[in-house]
Amino acid sequence: MDREVERTLEALLDERRTFAPPEAFAKAAILNDPSVYTEAERDPDAWWETQAERLDWFVRWERVLEWEPPHHRWFLGGQLNASHNCLDRHLAENADRVAYHWIGEPGEKRSVTYGELHEEVCKLANVLKELGVQKGDRVAIYLPMIPELPAAMLACARIGAAHSVVFGGFSAESLRDRINDAEAKVLITADGGYRRGDVVPLKTNVDEALTATPSIEKVVVVQRTGEDVPMQEGRDLVYSELVANASPDCDAEALDSEHMLYILYTSGTTGKPKGIVHTTGGYLTGVSSTHRSIFDLKPETDVYWCAADIGWVTGHSYIVYGPLANGCTSILYEGAPDYPDKDRWWSIVEEYGVTILYTAPTAIRTFMKWGPDFPRKHDMSSLRLLGSVGEPINPEAWIWYQEFIGGGRTPVVDTWWQTETGAIAISPLPGITTLKPGSATKPYPGVFADVVDESGRGVGPGGGGYLVLKRPLPSMFRTIYGDDQRYRETYFSKFGDDIYFPGDGAKLDDDGYFWLLGRVDDVMNIAGHRISTYEVESALVDHPAVAEAAVVGRRHPQEGEAIAAFVTPKAGREGDEDFAVELRAHVAKVIGKIARPHSIVFTDDLPKTRSGKIMRRLLRDVAEGRALGDVTTLQNAPILDEIRTKANSLQGDES
Repeated sequence: MDREVERTLEALLDERRTFAPPEAFAKAAILNDPSVYTEAERDPDAWWETQAERLDWFVRWERVLEWEPPHHRWFLGGQLNASHNCLDRHLAENADRVAYHWIGEPGEKRSVTYGELHEEVCKLANVLKELGVQKGDRVAIYLPMIPELPAAMLACARIGAAHSVVFGGFSAESLRDRINDAEAKVLITADGGYRRGDVVPLKTNVDEALTATPSIEKVVVVQRTGEDVPMQEGRDLVYSELVANASPDCDAEALDSEHMLYILYTSGTTGKPKGIVHTTGGYLTGVSSTHRSIFDLKPETDVYWCAADIGWVTGHSYIVYGPLANGCTSILYEGAPDYPDKDRWWSIVEEYGVTILYTAPTAIRTFMKWGPDFPRKHDMSSLRLLGSVGEPINPEAWIWYQEFIGGGRTPVVDTWWQTETGAIAISPLPGITTLKPGSATKPYPGVFADVVDESGRGVGPGGGGYLVLKRPLPSMFRTIYGDDQRYRETYFSKFGDDIYFPGDGAKLDDDGYFWLLGRVDDVMNIAGHRISTYEVESALVDHPAVAEAAVVGRRHPQEGEAIAAFVTPKAGREGDEDFAVELRAHVAKVIGKIARPHSIVFTDDLPKTRSGKIMRRLLRDVAEGRALGDVTTLQNAPILDEIRTKANSLQGDES
């Protein structure tokens, strides 16, 4: 058989542009000595121990790692508290430092200091105790992006209750499922939130969800919008009234390093969502270490903005626990990037002097579609570092981000990680790493990653295959809540109990850089060639008139699968058949004829969640002519009708 066909995953895209760390940046960087990699590789336990020592521990650990595959426990015997590490230890010197500059979508502004946040958290922790919440209980949180959200998380952590944050864009049914799986005792929510000028009816969703949630005893309601919402007597309580009457004194519980900090649900491929369990010591070690080193954080001077939602793991790790553990000032923005206009983000960058921005490739491609005039309206010179998170970033989006947002001078750190890893696992270190647009580059110190074939053998430089982690990280999840067998089967059955398989494809280039290729579920089998949707999408976005593209495979009688592309042209370019022919030729030139789309649908937008992820499974439904799956998390569901109408005439043309 042809060796090319035997490959686990084709490695087609060849990106040759490189960007060395700017000399001044490297000189001042927290990490600028490459020996950090060799030291961590030689003795990873010692490396992680140095990172854990940056935290406050009530009792020091006796043993760094106990690994009985597929389970692992970190910093055994140690005791600490995440809320104490995020707040109390900063008070002596930095109580007046701003923890969050909060901006509400309608325009309200509030700056919350570490001292103020500490008082709010202590009061809310006392409220929870008065409501009967004890160490080990679970508390559900269903809030918009307001300061009460991180306060609620830290209040739970303070008393040893595990929080389960449910993204505010989820439906009543999704909220109910998560409450019931965790058997949450109390729910903290709001009357509503704001999104593109509209009120999101959170309390209405709560009332619908709670018709079948026997574990919920009390509901605490933040009055965010002032809407008149039903309040069930005896169950529903007003947040502001409870906190106003609570004591501001609440000692942080000394908790075992392996005490459960939170559950965060991630969608399962079949049915029931998976409750990912993170514990205290290892998780806090991982997020504080990566946040400091990868973003070259200088808490005295930096204004950091992770433009995600706290309802996702990015927000847990890099809006709440990492930044607060490191004592920095962050931006917390409630609304959409295009409300009231498409320069909302850039006005925030200018007003607050944001120095570090961390966002998703889908957001960057949307900004590309809108054009550079919006960022040009603002002074963005404060930015010194950019980050990317959520899915692989196309090289052209990376270049656009660096040029039009970073002014052509800032490093861009492209990060790979998951809800399950808890913290970034593959990423450049900006003071050390020579960057390649589209590549997450190298594993973080202390992370042992590889790319393997179907039998688990390393593919080596130039090869494509399955991404694996060969050693656990402190920040990694410990199990799936209430279903350890699913934990084993989902993540440790493909290559053995000691090899974590995250479900992503990747390739290694000749320099050993990692290039993430998306979920292996998204890999297409085109005439015997296994091709990543990411590489075809990147080739399409490489065309100067393309703002964004999504690619899926659809059944084809001769080829097995055919490539269906959904493309958003930049303003001023007509999406017609001439352009489709031009794009097929462009893809053939960039990565090869085998990857030419069989059909191309032009659309003004792509179906995305509020976190910015493209819902490729819905595009597969469209391409296959199937009924659409769940669309409740989409921010732009009507676009599917437009796409489906156009896709009904898919015929394709290989010419």
